[in-house]
Amino acid sequence: MRKEYNKLVRDHIPAIIRKNGLECQAVNLSEIEYRQELRQKLIEEAQEAATANNHDLVIEIADLLEVVDALLKSYGISYNQVRLEQDKKRASKGDFENQTMLLWTEENTSK
Repeated sequence: MRKEYNKLVRDHIPAIIRKNGLECQAVNLSEIEYRQELRQKLIEEAQEAATANNHDLVIEIADLLEVVDALLKSYGISYNQVRLEQDKKRASKGDFENQTMLLWTEENTSK
């Protein structure tokens, strides 16, 4: 029975599938298609990381970082650029060390 996937996979996956005695079809994407699929993969991996148990979290974060690495390479973005943006945001808005959850806001009508 054929199972449809239509999703971006790691380079060795088709060979692994064939080695396991299954047939498959894979295609190479254009750069535009590849970038779109990387963005979809980013969402997929982030959802898996968000729902992972403590034991599997490191595996899911590694998968997420692999997609981030591919996005950076595809768009020609350096780690240094990302770090600079992180530093700017930390300086202006902080980080997550205080474990702060915003519960609500309200307009101040007493002015």
